[in-house]
Amino acid sequence: MKELLHTPEGVRDIYGSEYDRKKELQRRIEAVFYDFGYEGIETPSFEFFDIFNKERGSVASREMFKFFDREGNTMVLRPDMTPAIARSASKYYREEVLPVRLSYCGNIFINNSSYQGRLKESTQAGAECIGDPSVDAEAEMIAMVVVALKRVGLQEFQIDLGQVEFFNGLVEEAGLDAETEEELRSRIEAKNTFGVEELILDAALPKPLTEAFLQLPQLFGSIECLETARKLTENTRALAAIDRLKKLYHLLKVYGVESYVSFDLGMLGKYQYYSGIIFRIFTYGTGEPLGGGGRYDHLMKQFGKDTAAVGFGLSIDNLMLAMARQEIPIETPKLDTIVVYREETFEEAIRLSAELRMARKACQLHLFTKPEEEYVKLMERLEANRILFLEPEGPRELYRKVVIGED
Repeated sequence: MKELLHTPEGVRDIYGSEYDRKKELQRRIEAVFYDFGYEGIETPSFEFFDIFNKERGSVASREMFKFFDREGNTMVLRPDMTPAIARSASKYYREEVLPVRLSYCGNIFINNSSYQGRLKESTQAGAECIGDPSVDAEAEMIAMVVVALKRVGLQEFQIDLGQVEFFNGLVEEAGLDAETEEELRSRIEAKNTFGVEELILDAALPKPLTEAFLQLPQLFGSIECLETARKLTENTRALAAIDRLKKLYHLLKVYGVESYVSFDLGMLGKYQYYSGIIFRIFTYGTGEPLGGGGRYDHLMKQFGKDTAAVGFGLSIDNLMLAMARQEIPIETPKLDTIVVYREETFEEAIRLSAELRMARKACQLHLFTKPEEEYVKLMERLEANRILFLEPEGPRELYRKVVIGED
């Protein structure tokens, strides 16, 4: 029987005040999406395996929860929101010629290794702008991230911006094979300077190209690092990526959010579908990013709608952890009244509770069957404003602020 009370490794129950705080965070973030004009969308918790297969550039197959339906089709619990949104947008907005703005909040499932200590089921809220290839759309995404994080109460955070096209331009010029490119990408992403040097020297590339790759893991920091990157190459594709980042930075200054932004040209992302700008969000109190996003202009075509797209996702669980460690409170609506009635006062309790709820004041009803101190403990645990005992001789009130801290 004891085993029935435990959850599997990597998942957990969320209840009580933590549940209230989580829902409040989601509500505030979704309100920001609404303010920016994004429509809500909900995709299934499980889909066909092909939606997330290797060609999509999503989560590795070994990290997916896979199972079979009755017809023998391979299904997976949704490990990544972006391909799911791309599929549904390609189906329902195929004929749209203007940009479509979609937002979501749902759970993703990744079969992480047990030693990583990460959740295997987590909640993600995000937004996708589909059909807009402009830098303006990218600026809107980053501005929306800043507004959302400030709306929930976070003040100290940083958004690292990268551009995978800078790397892609250098790789194209170098003529590296797919296996070497993948290994180089992994080492640069890990800031493994010695590993990059070993790989590049073995490739025997021209000196300017070799130097550009060797510098790539160190190209991070303020806007000045873009000028450093520009001096490393004459590659047209790579320089266009730098110019786009500079234009994006100018637009972010217009939004007034540039102080939250830094640059990292060695950030390439674990998802292969990113095709341009890429970003991650960091703060104190958690070793994991709060989320991230980027441009994925080629993914939509795989589902039948050849159009540009950019989006991001925020980890609600990581955000809650960071806010707790930074001691940032999340104010949530509290129970107003606990109505404790006797059989003789049942009708009065029903009438009173209806009046309270009409006034948007939450209340609980309890038949008086336990000692009075048990209801006081309940009031303290739920942080209710008051208890109202409905006695035959008349109502009697106890307020939390009086009962707690009487000493």
